[in-house]
Amino acid sequence: MRKSWLFLMTILLACILAACSSEEGSSDGNTENGSAGGPQEIFVRVNDDPDFLDPHKATASISFQMILNMFEGLMAPETDGSLKEAIAESYEISDDGLVYTFKIRQGVKFHDGSDLTIDDVKYTFDRLMGTNGGEKMKNNFDNVVSAEAVDATTFKFTLAEPNSNFLYSLTALTSAIIPASNDGKHNENPIGTGPFAFEKYAPGMNLIVKKNKDYWREGLPYLDKVTFVFQSDDQAAIMSLLANEVDVTAVPWQRVNEVTDNYNTSHQNNNSSLVVTFNETKAPFDNVKVRQAIAMAVNKDDIIDSVFSGYAVKLGSNMSPAMGDFHDPSLVDKYPFDVEKAKALLAEAGYEDGFSTKITVSSHNGIYSNIAQIVVENLKAIGIDVEIEVVEWGIWLERVYFGRDYEMTAIDLTGRPSAYEVLNDYISTNDAENFFRFNNKEFDQVMEDVLQEIDPAKQVQYYHQAQAILAEQAAAVYIADYQIIWGSDKAVSGLKSYPFWFHDMSEVKMSQ
Repeated sequence: MRKSWLFLMTILLACILAACSSEEGSSDGNTENGSAGGPQEIFVRVNDDPDFLDPHKATASISFQMILNMFEGLMAPETDGSLKEAIAESYEISDDGLVYTFKIRQGVKFHDGSDLTIDDVKYTFDRLMGTNGGEKMKNNFDNVVSAEAVDATTFKFTLAEPNSNFLYSLTALTSAIIPASNDGKHNENPIGTGPFAFEKYAPGMNLIVKKNKDYWREGLPYLDKVTFVFQSDDQAAIMSLLANEVDVTAVPWQRVNEVTDNYNTSHQNNNSSLVVTFNETKAPFDNVKVRQAIAMAVNKDDIIDSVFSGYAVKLGSNMSPAMGDFHDPSLVDKYPFDVEKAKALLAEAGYEDGFSTKITVSSHNGIYSNIAQIVVENLKAIGIDVEIEVVEWGIWLERVYFGRDYEMTAIDLTGRPSAYEVLNDYISTNDAENFFRFNNKEFDQVMEDVLQEIDPAKQVQYYHQAQAILAEQAAAVYIADYQIIWGSDKAVSGLKSYPFWFHDMSEVKMSQ
């Protein structure tokens, strides 16, 4: 119905434009961005609501899929995982790696029409670091000695020690630049500098963003409006695509053949780590042999085949092959599926008769329940009785991620362009993200050492060492990085893939 209405409006507007062009001597009849017809609007399905619209508080990958269209950092990620300048027009790093100096791009406006100034940059980092009297919001800047405005166009960070990951902390994933004038209202009325501005959020229904007409990248965006439609059920989502109710959605792996003829499809490496993991402060998961036994009892091949129809690559630690040389492929077979060895490990740990536990999973994506069912059957074979508890996404975040009130869970850990940020969830002092409660001094030291290492080849060695520790300690059952198959209306073009979850709408068009 929506598409029919839009088609009729397009025809009507085309007639009006044709009449105007004949009167004014113009033969173009195109919109400002060069696309013929009516308003450029698109409907994109996502699994669930954002946890926060405030970019400094958001932690869920679902949130960043959407809100990165509204916000920008000093730096911006590229599709290949590298970085480019964004709000920063240029930057310099001192020879000792301690001073980072940024020239701030001029002429950038916030969505409320106000100019971005050096005071807003200062406000952003004061807020993140808690130096403005508020609570510290990120740990990424603990190494920063000072963050200061040198003049009206220059901002400088001085670090206590070199940090090879520091530039990655300056994208909107961690430090979106926000206006000081909006203090106290960043969640209910988010304002950024990105290609799209916040219009409306209807919990449980959708998030709507509109074109930023003052966007500093000339000619972008093409779309006038993007509606992110919340729909947790994958099967319902594919029906919505087939009924032309949404224009873009992830396609269930088992139903790819249904859309290949009439829709565009593209494959994206998720660059995340799908895990079954534990609260390691709760017995018996504080025992490494128990964790190793579970890692050996879970049939990863069965999960990949039955849940993902083969559209996944097996993992051995918390790093995807999408990360290139940073990924250590030698760990993939660390725990081959072996029921008898798993039983022996469980007996060595003092649980020869097994035990009972609970796996708590979110309902916002059906894969977690499907994986949990396979895990239940696998662990039953070694004497572990597992109860499945399915909760809403918001409850999972509150209880499992933030509250650490769980025994086992299944989740895919968000892919990021930085190898350090892929692994730093496990640092014992990273209270905000270490919901596993993993605590290993050797791992902490490796992650500290890599930040001070300038040689890229040695950085790779450190990251391999960190992955090996996670595997040896069985910090989780590392199952797979699964592919996302995107299905979209054939009128949609300009979709881009990143090594993390981001529906980048800045260059998307809808042909008429």
